[in-house]
Amino acid sequence: MAYEVTATRRRPGTFDELAGQEFVSSTLKSSIELGRIAHAYLFSGPRGCGKTSAARILARSLNCEKGPTGNPCGVCPACVEIRGGSSIDVIEIDGASNTSVNDVRQIKDEVLFPPNSGKYKVYIIDEVHMLSNNAFNALLKTIEEPPPYIIFIFATTELHKVPATIKSRCQQFAFKSIPIETIERILRETCAEMQIEAEDEALFWIAREATGSMRDAYTLFDQISSFSGGHLRAALIKEKLGLVGLDELNALADSCARNDSLEAFAAIDRLLEAGIAIEQFVTDLAGYYRSLLLIKSGVTKESLLGYRSDRFSSEALKKLSAAQIEEALSLLLELYRNIRYSLSPRFELETAVSKLCSLDRWISQLELRDAVEAARESLGGFGRSPLTENNDASRGSVNEKGTQSPFLEPGALAESFKQKIARQSNQNVPEPISEEAEMVKRVFRGTIVETAAEGSE
Repeated sequence: MAYEVTATRRRPGTFDELAGQEFVSSTLKSSIELGRIAHAYLFSGPRGCGKTSAARILARSLNCEKGPTGNPCGVCPACVEIRGGSSIDVIEIDGASNTSVNDVRQIKDEVLFPPNSGKYKVYIIDEVHMLSNNAFNALLKTIEEPPPYIIFIFATTELHKVPATIKSRCQQFAFKSIPIETIERILRETCAEMQIEAEDEALFWIAREATGSMRDAYTLFDQISSFSGGHLRAALIKEKLGLVGLDELNALADSCARNDSLEAFAAIDRLLEAGIAIEQFVTDLAGYYRSLLLIKSGVTKESLLGYRSDRFSSEALKKLSAAQIEEALSLLLELYRNIRYSLSPRFELETAVSKLCSLDRWISQLELRDAVEAARESLGGFGRSPLTENNDASRGSVNEKGTQSPFLEPGALAESFKQKIARQSNQNVPEPISEEAEMVKRVFRGTIVETAAEGSE
């Protein structure tokens, strides 16, 4: 018997087998059992989430010998023919290759003839958004008032490209991405059926890489099964597909946290010599710092992090703040965008890692503002406007450009200092200042004057 890919062999045959689409399944089953069958349906959602499978299940439910029923038998001639794609009463059309008005005109001529053997003639148009505007307009009357035995099922991954006139004539169902846990469970059932041993980490990696698509998960599963020898192992997957493991990422993050650029460059060299693609390396590293940011924010869900939270570098989490990790993630995302046009992607990568090694000294603008405010308070309010000291509503002076400035102009600032010193002299209150405080005050005073001068230019 010819080999059949897992995605085709395990295609769901009933609504109950449709993974991750409970709302769609329950609604369609209920409408069939109540006899409330619409003449047009519009299925939208990401790739590989079960739109075409749901359309075929709906067609089987309508034409089953026991039907219309929410649970088709799967053994009658109608069910077998529809599952095999040989039923003449279920016509599947590729919207990408049948976009013209002539193709729609052919459909309009065919709907005049009743079904051959089933109760309904079902048209399944996949990627319906690819039809031209003229083709959509030619379909409008047929969709709105078709013969009672005609059912249209449209499927699309880009709902926004379908005209509103088509949407208003269809019952719309939005398919969701399949959760990682659901994909992992189905893959484990597939392994048991095929008598394949699999590590939990390997199945979790496949489910995560599928990004919500069951078809993508099956395709990747078939590829890995072909070289795994009946045992899916995470280490073998990383070796054969050129992936960066968590241990290597932890070691690199530790080196960057310790400001050890020599070890970080050595780690990059080892990974690239092992055949890791630079784009894949940057992708994995960005995902790693994203996980660090989530952990820093208190997230511990394994499906979001990719691994258990205790497996990530404790040293990087301890030394880096959330703002610094955000900066690292922004740096890596920008690096990925720049690699395509770079003279040398490796040079770009090494420059970015060098910046990561000095990340613990990076200060965000918010932290800098807080530090300036704290220093201003500790120095008795130097650099503030006299109006602010008098609790006036004003926030500063007006510079030469007529705009409000948070600091005084240089001349007014000097006058403020003179007035403050005069008040202290009249009160005869000594103000002991240490040598370190005097140095900080001089630096701070110079910064305030310099900033105010820049604002007045």
